[in-house]
Amino acid sequence: MTITTSTPKASFSQPDIPVTQVRQNQGAELDAIAKYRRAANYLAATQIYLKDNVLLREPLKPEHIKDRLLGHWGTCPGINLVYAHLNRLIRRYDANMFLVTGPGHGAPANLANLYLEGSLRDYYPDLSFDEAGVHRLVKQFSWPGGFPSHLYPGIPGTIHEGGELGYALATAFGAVMDNPDLVVACIVGDGESETGPTATAWHGTKFIDPAESGAVLPILHLNGYKIASPSIFGTMSDQELLHLFTGYGYQVRIVEDEDLDADMYASMDWAYQEICRIQQAARSGNRISKPRWPLIILRSPKGWTGIKEADGVPIEGNFRSHQVPLKEVKSNPEHLELLENWFRSYHPEELFDKQGQPFPDILDQCPQGERRMGSNPHTLGGRIRQALDLPDIFNYAVPVEHSTATDGCKRGESSVSNTYEVGKYLRDVIQQNPSNFRIFCPDELESNRLYKVLDVTHRNYQWPTGPFDGEIGPDGGRIIELLSEHTCQAFLQGYLLTGRHGLFPSYEAFLGIVTTMMDQYAKFLKYSKEFPWRPPVSSLNYLETSTLWRQEHNGFSHQNPGFINSVLDQQADYARVYLPPDANCLLSTIDHCLQSTGYVNLVIANKNPLPQWLSMEDAIAHCRAGGSVWQWASTDDGVDPDVVMVGIGDCPTLEVMAAAQILRNDLPELRVRVVNVTDLLILEQNSTHPHGLDDDMFTALFTPDKPVIINFHGYPSLIKQMLFGRQTIERFQINGYREEGTTTTPFDMQVRNGTSRYHLIMQAIRLAAQNNPRVSARANDRVRHYEYVLAAHGQYICENGEDPEEITNWQWC
Repeated sequence: MTITTSTPKASFSQPDIPVTQVRQNQGAELDAIAKYRRAANYLAATQIYLKDNVLLREPLKPEHIKDRLLGHWGTCPGINLVYAHLNRLIRRYDANMFLVTGPGHGAPANLANLYLEGSLRDYYPDLSFDEAGVHRLVKQFSWPGGFPSHLYPGIPGTIHEGGELGYALATAFGAVMDNPDLVVACIVGDGESETGPTATAWHGTKFIDPAESGAVLPILHLNGYKIASPSIFGTMSDQELLHLFTGYGYQVRIVEDEDLDADMYASMDWAYQEICRIQQAARSGNRISKPRWPLIILRSPKGWTGIKEADGVPIEGNFRSHQVPLKEVKSNPEHLELLENWFRSYHPEELFDKQGQPFPDILDQCPQGERRMGSNPHTLGGRIRQALDLPDIFNYAVPVEHSTATDGCKRGESSVSNTYEVGKYLRDVIQQNPSNFRIFCPDELESNRLYKVLDVTHRNYQWPTGPFDGEIGPDGGRIIELLSEHTCQAFLQGYLLTGRHGLFPSYEAFLGIVTTMMDQYAKFLKYSKEFPWRPPVSSLNYLETSTLWRQEHNGFSHQNPGFINSVLDQQADYARVYLPPDANCLLSTIDHCLQSTGYVNLVIANKNPLPQWLSMEDAIAHCRAGGSVWQWASTDDGVDPDVVMVGIGDCPTLEVMAAAQILRNDLPELRVRVVNVTDLLILEQNSTHPHGLDDDMFTALFTPDKPVIINFHGYPSLIKQMLFGRQTIERFQINGYREEGTTTTPFDMQVRNGTSRYHLIMQAIRLAAQNNPRVSARANDRVRHYEYVLAAHGQYICENGEDPEEITNWQWC
């Protein structure tokens, strides 16, 4: 493919578009668009205020006003302007397009447009084109059982709520990846633009291959104010904005003409033609180096077309129009009069006929069928989702045989990197799904030992790179790597919600950066299940690796398992956490997660070599059960134990296995049952979580009355929380990460947090001694011995800088 290097040099002036000529040539069409906008503005404004008399058939009275005034007016007129002109663009070019709205509290505007185009009526038949339908639309906004004050899954055309600002633009970029015919327009508020995630998201064009993917049209809605103060961009001059966004790599057009309709008309046409030019060049083999995608900056007054002034202070064009411009209209006659004058300025009698139906010339401004932005098939990804073509996990099985086998690897004998093994599987997932699966990773793919995927693909990056910059380039790369967890998350959300599949591998300590994003997305999934017309999309799959137990070299800042807690704070219907103990279990778990829909799946696996415990057949059975007794590691198959030792997580399980082996050799009188848990949610009661064990199965696994020692990957308090409500929970002793860490050796991380094999041995002896007199007779001697072992270990690592050989070379036997 030819790379065109003659890209026009960056220009710090906007394209010259003859706006006056547009008005002269398209005056009638512009008038029709303006009338449509009046209807949308009227519906948006009345949703905030009215519960009755919604078409002003009589003078406005206090009893027509809602008692609770909720909503955000200031951004609505700008959204309506953009929506109207996107509709015109769709109709003219038959464009496949939908809108992501960053200012999510501008929902009254989105609802108004969705009502006028008929998409709302498709899902809510009572929102009909008559006075009763208008009444229901207006009254139901911010009303119990109606539409909330921001976007949510119950509003068609929505893949981004905007509840937490900053992620709209990156979500839009994720939506267009591998959708070559799709254009996603994205309104970014100037307040939202002050967020760190948005600052990074402007670079999304550098990851969009114009040959294989669609395009995003960013529209910066610059109305100058946030809730109570000017926005940063609002204080910048046109020239400063042009310099900034030209530096990001955009062609910029600022819409600020006195005739905003004519200016937006011309600017939308220009932007669409630029998108087509860039795509056609790439698809014809003449790819443009550093393509400069179009960006529109809309300068419109905040609260435009609303109340100009009240109580001697400005409302329109000021932060006071941000939410509800007048809040005392029920008790203040002057304010009520201002409100009525505002509503009547839209001339509702010119917008709706006697039956309350919008006039035909208004409805004619809307596209039809699936070209309506609220009905675009890509906004209901569950409907168009196609299952992945997944390889057979047995092709990647790590050989593990029983200890009596004469050939193959015995249990615990081989040590491999679990993530390296799953990387082979993911390599073939990519190869078998070349346009339906992507990995989004914050520059940690190779660090987390998933680099086998690079055998069949490369990192996607569209701007020129050097010849020795690694596996990176513009053509067909299925890996998106950039050092912004926020952007990776939003890319993946947009990709999933438009019907595709993906994986987000990350360092454990830094997944917490996207905690609130995950929470917002999980809430989106929860509400989506309430609407049968929203089939579930592919699950959001996190692979959390580079875990705290092997971040001894990076130090205390890299030792944080808190993301587990955040996921488990979500409702049971859509939260899952898995801690596979070895490579075969990890393969089975990832294969399961890639087939699942409607969940947030967190899979935790260390990248460093660890012993392998289960054959693939055993691993599948173990993962299906979520937890099981490892009879082969237990005394007499785990029957009638003195103590139950439980491993949850690969490194904690290693310590459980070492402790069980040492006790078997050193104190055979102590009877141990070894249990491993891979699905964390089995610990909860089945009344609390669908994966939770019922009381009978819980008792069968952990015995009815024997002491239980749990060695857990994360914070001990989490396990205590999950066990709450179980009977006899006082018999459970829980070890885990206690916020003790530094730059040290791997085993010292276990020692510092009380999760080492020696701590487990001493716990087991103390607990078993209470009921087993043969253990009791030797308890003091053996506990003191292991206290000295721990002390000697501390001296050894200070002198040698590494763990002793009996730790580093330990093997199960």
